[in-house]
Amino acid sequence: MQIALVGTGFVADYYMTTLANHPTLSLAGAWDRDPARLEAFRAFHDVAAYRDLDALLADPAVGIVVNLTTPESHCEISRRALAAGKHVYCEKPLAMALAEAEALVAQAKAAGLTLAAAPANGLSDAHRLVEDALRSGRIGAPRLIYAAMEDGPVFRDAWARWRSRSGAPWPGAHEFAIGCTLEHAGYALSWLVTLFGPVESLTAFSAVTFPDKGPGTGSIAMAPDFSVGCLSFRSGAVARLTNGLAAPRDRSLQIFAEKGSLTVRDLWDNRSVVHVEETGAPRPLLGRMLTRAEAKLGRALPWKPVAGRRLPYRDRPGAEALPGFPSRIDFMRGVADQAEAIGRGEAPRFSGALALHITELALALNDARDLPQPYRPRSHF
Repeated sequence: MQIALVGTGFVADYYMTTLANHPTLSLAGAWDRDPARLEAFRAFHDVAAYRDLDALLADPAVGIVVNLTTPESHCEISRRALAAGKHVYCEKPLAMALAEAEALVAQAKAAGLTLAAAPANGLSDAHRLVEDALRSGRIGAPRLIYAAMEDGPVFRDAWARWRSRSGAPWPGAHEFAIGCTLEHAGYALSWLVTLFGPVESLTAFSAVTFPDKGPGTGSIAMAPDFSVGCLSFRSGAVARLTNGLAAPRDRSLQIFAEKGSLTVRDLWDNRSVVHVEETGAPRPLLGRMLTRAEAKLGRALPWKPVAGRRLPYRDRPGAEALPGFPSRIDFMRGVADQAEAIGRGEAPRFSGALALHITELALALNDARDLPQPYRPRSHF
């Protein structure tokens, strides 16, 4: 399957880093509205560059257009690509408004095309490990889930100096304007809905807690830098999801079930450490020793190990190319999954109704201040 990238900004280098993991994909070329950025990307990666978007969309060799533009451009670029007869893989969110996302999904369906969406961490090795553990029934039915997508106070860091491999600046000011929820909630939602099913209702709160994000950001209309939502799934499970740019970095997932619990250390790590604790099973020695130490000292210790035992991966880690910490995600895996599904004549996992549901939930979390609560999604899968 030949693919083409639209948008060569910061995240595009993550896709290029992980393209090597998927020999079934071939990059036909790339285009960006910024000629200088496109040339820097082209020269660094030694790839072809299209003269304009029309030329890219007119290339009969291109099967999938990978839409890596800014969020407010996602809808228009995807619409044009679908109209040109191309399958589309779009960075999150599908659109900045639910009606626009619904129209895109309907357009793809009417044209017999696939519209898939990031993030690809819902296809990670860690997700598969957790999915298998839940399916085995060893901890029973999940009842309560805590998910965190806290990125730390990045606005206090030297983000203006951050650069990708090919020299693209990290678009910090733009991310503050779009908001951490639309940028990051999908990384948790992709896990939640594939593990526990569609959301029946959502009660959320969002706010701008730090309006001053430092030099150069004073004129920006800030999107919420914090959101929290309580999600009720049709399966009966309940989850709490937080997104933020101020609290210490935490991208964990905790699943509390009838007969035990599962803890995923980092949803941004393709092979994250996963712990399982089964009710009634002997506790690890270190945990027991630290509990006794707390009792003798009469105070809580600043650190204790994660409850339970480490869940082993059945296969050995491959020689996969992944971005460095903290973004150890196989970004191109979603595109590869889409290409393979197209080859089989099937719908990709993160496409159509599922992609729309994740988009609607992220929008509902971000826009909580303007929506009636509880919010009941109109999308389902």
